[in-house]
Amino acid sequence: MDHLNLSIIISAKNEADNISSLLNSLKNVDYPKDNFEIILVDDNSTDLTYNNACASKNEFTNLKIIKAENKKYPGKKGALALGISIAINDYILITDADCTVSAAWLKRYSEKFNQGYDFLFGNAPFIPKPGFVNAISRFENLRTFFLYTTASKLHLPYSAAARNFGFKKSSFYKIQGYENTNETLSGDDDLLIREAVKNKMRIGYIPNEDTAVYSSAKETLKEYLIQRTRHTKTSIYYLPVHKIILGGWHIINLAALFSLFLGFLNYWFFLPFVIKILADIIIVKTNESKSNYKFSIPEIFYLQVIYELLIIINFINALFRKDKWK
Repeated sequence: MDHLNLSIIISAKNEADNISSLLNSLKNVDYPKDNFEIILVDDNSTDLTYNNACASKNEFTNLKIIKAENKKYPGKKGALALGISIAINDYILITDADCTVSAAWLKRYSEKFNQGYDFLFGNAPFIPKPGFVNAISRFENLRTFFLYTTASKLHLPYSAAARNFGFKKSSFYKIQGYENTNETLSGDDDLLIREAVKNKMRIGYIPNEDTAVYSSAKETLKEYLIQRTRHTKTSIYYLPVHKIILGGWHIINLAALFSLFLGFLNYWFFLPFVIKILADIIIVKTNESKSNYKFSIPEIFYLQVIYELLIIINFINALFRKDKWK
């Protein structure tokens, strides 16, 4: 199969400590160097992001580094839009400056794009580390990707992980790029998918484990909650059909969770809770290897309870917290 010509767009803001790892992983991808370009957009960093990136430029023949000046859109979307506008290829891949990509990343996207897709997304797991915040981040990440891929299989795609995301440049401009996604500073993935769905674009996901894009989870609970609140706020602007489906899914899960307490009044109420926990175990155990995760049965039990409760907290926070791009 032909190697498509690809353009990788990266928005970087204050990522001096991470940019070298990303560039090293891109240097080692299993793909002809003449068939892809890398465009790094420094989004007005106040650290050494730009300098560190420039220091690596001699190791590449296909790397462009620009500064995000005169952005059309605020936040990350503005930097990405600049990079996309100067890309020379029609197939665009997006990742984040704090990530590392798998060796087969470009190859798998090329294979899938050759099947006629307009928009594609892949798995974006967190690197496993000790600690509660990392555990709940990985658990939430697994459950979220399960929902993404299940919805895509049912031809109801609604979101993607922006750090492992791709589209045809021509399709991007057919839906007017980020023009209709400015309800929030985030949404460079979710709301772009929304616009693609509205325009009947062909959207798919790449199931291959060797095309994952890895990053580190937030280190503190506060940082994690801010990140999840920002993502939850974007979901307020999903299409009605997606809000109904996701709302129904979470309400059923929360009702089954709280049925545990009603079980002390009537033991039949224990049944929904038991069914839920068994279903959670099956979902996690059949999907964890795709992200290089490993959860024990006790971990699945208590993390699932915390995960469901955090959905309520994040939704409440999303109604009141103001967006901020770093």
